[in-house]
Amino acid sequence: MDIATIIGFGSAVVVFAFGILSAGLNPIDIVDVPSVLITFGGATACTVMAVPWQNTLELGKVTRKAFREEKSDLIGLIKTLVSFSEKARREGLLALEDDVNELPEEFLRKGITLVVDGTDPELVRNIMETEMSNIASRHGAGKAWWENWGALAPAFGMIGTLIGLVQMLKNLGSGDASAIGTGMAAALITTLYGSMGANMIAIPIMKKLMRKSEDELLVRQIMIEGTLSIQSGDNPRIVKDKLASYLPPGERGVLKDEND
Repeated sequence: MDIATIIGFGSAVVVFAFGILSAGLNPIDIVDVPSVLITFGGATACTVMAVPWQNTLELGKVTRKAFREEKSDLIGLIKTLVSFSEKARREGLLALEDDVNELPEEFLRKGITLVVDGTDPELVRNIMETEMSNIASRHGAGKAWWENWGALAPAFGMIGTLIGLVQMLKNLGSGDASAIGTGMAAALITTLYGSMGANMIAIPIMKKLMRKSEDELLVRQIMIEGTLSIQSGDNPRIVKDKLASYLPPGERGVLKDEND
């Protein structure tokens, strides 16, 4: 589980509940079924309309990624690429053929296989970058559902508020001031639901998915640069220094040789 997502969402719920109780409200006071249907139901319906149906079908699988910890071993990846570079310089590119099938990552396997097969370097880059671009497009489609929902929820909250205000104005003729206050409170609940749904749920999930996508694409970029460096026969030390530039400064020292 992604502990940051769990802690963040849990803290937001606690702060929200504390705000309600501090204001002297009963949690039941902000529960209104018609408002839930208008805000959450309307935003969901229009999001389904706005995105491809396949995105909705895959919503659960995509959303789970925001709650799942997926730590990439960048240092291990760089060490693997540097070792491949050393072997290729000693024994030639064909010597990597036996190592390709042991690689756990299909993207890297494909790149090294292209290199071993003698594919033109520019074509290797084009193939790998095209695949990375397609991965980015799929990730963008995955987060688009929550992005649309987060944009629509506040709007439907306002629509619900307007409906409530219309109902309140119709009752003005009764002269009951308390009824007017109750009607105004009920009307504003949908605005609360829309803002809460967008800022506590949809937008954080969308941003978390965006960050995880960026992390995955960084791994792919390291694979591309490492593969092309191996193909061009770069000195393993140069390969290591080039790939280490993708790491945070505090982690680069781990890659130093004992005799550096």
